[in-house]
Amino acid sequence: MKQLRELYEYREMIFSLVKKDLRGRYKGSVLGFLWTFINPLLQLVVFTLVFSVIMKAGYEQYYMFLFVALVPWMFFASSVQDGSTSILREKDMVKKIYFPREVLPIATVTSGFVNMLLTFIVIFAALLVSGRKVQFLGLACLPVVMIVEYILCLGIALIVASLTVYLRDLQYILGILVMALQYMTPVMYGSDMVPDWAMPIFRLNPMTPVIEIYRDILYYGNVPQMSSLLLALFIGIVFIIVGELLFKKLQKGFAENF
Repeated sequence: MKQLRELYEYREMIFSLVKKDLRGRYKGSVLGFLWTFINPLLQLVVFTLVFSVIMKAGYEQYYMFLFVALVPWMFFASSVQDGSTSILREKDMVKKIYFPREVLPIATVTSGFVNMLLTFIVIFAALLVSGRKVQFLGLACLPVVMIVEYILCLGIALIVASLTVYLRDLQYILGILVMALQYMTPVMYGSDMVPDWAMPIFRLNPMTPVIEIYRDILYYGNVPQMSSLLLALFIGIVFIIVGELLFKKLQKGFAENF
């Protein structure tokens, strides 16, 4: 509780860093903030071409099947990769002034979360155009799974941010791991395509229940099972507890390792 109160006292700093990140993300580019929407749309076009035209994935309106999972995945990927360097990017600030170091990964993940929320405007527009039906009760569960994913991403960001200070190569290793994990997560395919023998391993992936819930709500128009929501929440809480404990232990040596 003491830690939460201290973070709350530094909320203005978090908001300031989030604004700075959002404004500087595409600073100097011709299209600027429009890249928030263009990036996922370009990925959607590429994956749709490969999996629905070339490889013939057997899903109705595959572009929607993919899109509702791709946007949450991109938030996860950016949280891991950008979160890993969140301390290193602000090393001068860390060395000069006191503030809860958790502020930096929190600001990074929150910026990515806001970016995802803005991209959901495109998802809802695509849902209207495609004519897919969504249940109101299912939509009511959408903020819950978004918060659960935020908790999960923040927990992982705390872990990788603290470790990267000591192991600089980790930021490059994570790029490869995230790319590999994308193909081990039901983003471009459904869980029904996973062989029975591989399902126990598949279920170890923390993003699997999260992506499945998004797809249940937005593609299939179902209300997600409570067991799926509870599993995703449990995984998120475990990661944020482990992340905070590890971060607290390692932050004592941050300044000496810059």
